[in-house]
Amino acid sequence: MAIQERPLYASSNGDSWSLARDTDTDCVFVRHRPNLPSGGNVHDSGVGDFLTQPGHGPEKQELLHLIGSLIEDGPEEEPEGVVFDP
Repeated sequence: MAIQERPLYASSNGDSWSLARDTDTDCVFVRHRPNLPSGGNVHDSGVGDFLTQPGHGPEKQELLHLIGSLIEDGPEEEPEGVVFDP
């Protein structure tokens, strides 16, 4: 199992969060690495679970910013081959 990661946020106390993807399954999740004094055990959460956990910390704000950056300014165009019919 190979995991690709993109850093999201690192706190001043040593905790860090990254957006991760398992290249074998294409599963995308958020990986939290707590600092060593708090145990240092890595915890993976689904993106939806991560965003619905209580709080609005900077790690969530960074993930939302990253998601928002996927939307380009300009006229709305549907990707080729994709049909949206509400």
